[in-house]
Amino acid sequence: MSATATSVLADWRPRANPWLIALPVMLATFMVILDTSIVVVALPYIAGNLGATQDESTWVLTSYLVANAVILPASAWLSSFFGRKNFLIVCTITFTLASVTCGLATSMPMLVIARVLQGLGGGAMQPLSQSILLESFPPTQRGTATALFGLGIVVAPIIGPTLGGWFTDQLSWRWTFYINVPFGILATFLMILVIEDPPYIRASRPRRIDGLGFGLMALFLGTLQILLDKGQDADWFSAVWLRWFAAISALSLIGFVVRELVISQPIVELRILANRNFAVSGVLFALFGFTIYALITLQPLFLQSLLGYTAFDAGLSVAPRGIGATAALLVVGALVNRVNPKILVAFGFGMLGLSSLMLSHLSLQMAMSSVVGANIVSGFGTSFIFVPLTTLALGTLRNEQIGNASGIQNLVRNIGSSIGLSFVSTMLQRYAEARQAMMVKQLSPLNSVYQAHLAAAQSVFQHAFSAPDALDRARDLLYRTLLQQSSYWAFMELFFVVACVCGACVLSVAIFERPGTVHAVSLAE
Repeated sequence: MSATATSVLADWRPRANPWLIALPVMLATFMVILDTSIVVVALPYIAGNLGATQDESTWVLTSYLVANAVILPASAWLSSFFGRKNFLIVCTITFTLASVTCGLATSMPMLVIARVLQGLGGGAMQPLSQSILLESFPPTQRGTATALFGLGIVVAPIIGPTLGGWFTDQLSWRWTFYINVPFGILATFLMILVIEDPPYIRASRPRRIDGLGFGLMALFLGTLQILLDKGQDADWFSAVWLRWFAAISALSLIGFVVRELVISQPIVELRILANRNFAVSGVLFALFGFTIYALITLQPLFLQSLLGYTAFDAGLSVAPRGIGATAALLVVGALVNRVNPKILVAFGFGMLGLSSLMLSHLSLQMAMSSVVGANIVSGFGTSFIFVPLTTLALGTLRNEQIGNASGIQNLVRNIGSSIGLSFVSTMLQRYAEARQAMMVKQLSPLNSVYQAHLAAAQSVFQHAFSAPDALDRARDLLYRTLLQQSSYWAFMELFFVVACVCGACVLSVAIFERPGTVHAVSLAE
């Protein structure tokens, strides 16, 4: 690319006001992120209403995540082929119509197919929205633009369970999908009015699609997502089909990487990973997705399974994260242009680790107010991670590289989130089993403490039952107490593990190069 052409691309700005452009792309991002979490609390109601088992209902989540993951990294190429504005509008319309179909679903297969269409439409909306937002603002205001984009990324998964619980309890699970319709219509209308394609989109349309590369990528991501989502239910690699899926995923990944590195017009430009800061930020974004979704899953599950909270109350317990996240976003956008982003990222992971450490000291006698402080700290740290980390990842890239980089960045964050959810579901069970095996040894006739508690419980039950029946009920009570305690300690250990992961992220920030010394990778090289 000539110096003159590069200068034209660097100086290009849309005709519409950047803040007006921000509204439709933020609406699109918010809808897509919200739909990853809003239906979680509604799954039991969906299964009951559509006559499906609980295991079958989880395909409502899996189908969306698989379709979303497949289209996400290819979004930059597809936007170049079809035109970014046109492609984004089609994706938004597809997502909105699919949301209507989800709400009208009369069977589980119909709902799953509609969720696949939703995921295909939504997968491209995140990276396209991010690249449009960053390109619309001048470089000096990109910290503010990133903070604005972070508002949707950070807040949507936090309010999703609360909003989903409220809709399910007060109206119907179908409203968790209908809520997208007015936002989708408004976003589409504004996109038509204010968004335009930059010169490099119009000048660099690919001649043909990389069908083999896309097929290998879809096979890799589809099998990986199913593996992560269904692994615990199938006892991981003890299931033959899971071993096949793991092998297919690994081989297709190798084939995809080789294909994209040798072809002249790859569907995903992997050479951008030669940029050290972008590569390191990709790993940290995966760990960011891992930690934030692990925490968002663990806390409501702890309150529901051990303390008897309703779905709405458990979802409401994570709402203070939004307060912390919003407060941080008000300042971090300005700070990122004045303070070394490495320091801000380290501070954010430190705050997230501190919140997880606070949650690891909860008790079974706690009130909901006990988690407010930890959630505010968590939300505050989340914003301090997302904004400067995005700046480190994308700040040294040219405008024409941002779309491809955004797709990769969003993909690794989503994969990290899926790994976090899978890790939580697996390790909760295994930590609880390990604790149970250790604690059950105390339920011995030779243990005087156990005998004392058994006698006390039996005396209580004897007021209403015969002596033998009272003894059985007393033993059952103590065993259920043991199960509760083993589950409690499993939750506490997992909170501590997440805190340790955050601590490792704080140390790994040192790997970043100084922001002023990094040079963008040329795609022409």
